[in-house]
Amino acid sequence: MQSSLFSLPIAEQLSPFCSLRQQGELTLLIIDHPEFRAAFSLQGGQLIAWHPLNQPAVIWLSDRTAFTQGKAIRGGVPICWPWFGPAGKPSHGFARTSLWQLDHCEESAQQVNVTMNLRDSAETRAIWPHQFSLTLLAKLSAESCQLSLKVEGDFESTAALHSYFHVGDSEAVKVSGLGNHYIDKVKDNALGSKQGEQTYHGEVDRIFTHPTAESTLQDPQLKRLVNIRHQGHSDVVTWNPGETLSQSMADMSDEGYKTMVCVETARIGQPLVTTPSSPAELTVTITPLPL
Repeated sequence: MQSSLFSLPIAEQLSPFCSLRQQGELTLLIIDHPEFRAAFSLQGGQLIAWHPLNQPAVIWLSDRTAFTQGKAIRGGVPICWPWFGPAGKPSHGFARTSLWQLDHCEESAQQVNVTMNLRDSAETRAIWPHQFSLTLLAKLSAESCQLSLKVEGDFESTAALHSYFHVGDSEAVKVSGLGNHYIDKVKDNALGSKQGEQTYHGEVDRIFTHPTAESTLQDPQLKRLVNIRHQGHSDVVTWNPGETLSQSMADMSDEGYKTMVCVETARIGQPLVTTPSSPAELTVTITPLPL
């Protein structure tokens, strides 16, 4: 799926490396840099691909996701806001299915910076009665990918940068730096604790409530580590649907769970508190390294 995005017909060439293209009903920003490739959906302000050219893709995208207006994209880094999970409708908020405005792309021989914005409208205020401004700043290179969400307004909100990582075999990977205590969403939000690394055998859906500032995904099959640095977070969520749930999901292939693991930078237990003079930020920096 990801590789086909870069062969889509160009609708508008914005700069030497950046262009707008159409996939289904959605407009995509495609970045074809000499050192890496990346793609965003303007719906959701969502990174859906990042692939340094000297290694396998880092971000996972389902080959069965629908590129349909108003329907969430399965994969990439969805922006869950102004609530996480089923705290309201739609689940995970409306930011990931709203149309964002592309502000600008800045490019150099080493890096591309992308800025997108989402502001309240009559449609959003009917769902959530607040004025707001969201800004996504993405800094992309062959070495790292940083996504920073800036939230402005006068309210409390919860959020996650819901990162899907491409892995060789989900049952072989391990994630460290999550902390010991978690809320187990598979077991009706029961409190749990564990020592050591998180592994993925069957469905895993956990909100780690005392994580460190840095998680590390160890992938022996792809022979790499993915360093995931969190800023502005209170929690880290990790998810893999496992075989049974994966088979029930229309936007994921039956074996899609084998090639992905989510490690999400989140503010759930301690909501983001913003005032007119005090915005909030949530940032993830992703750095793949050889194992």
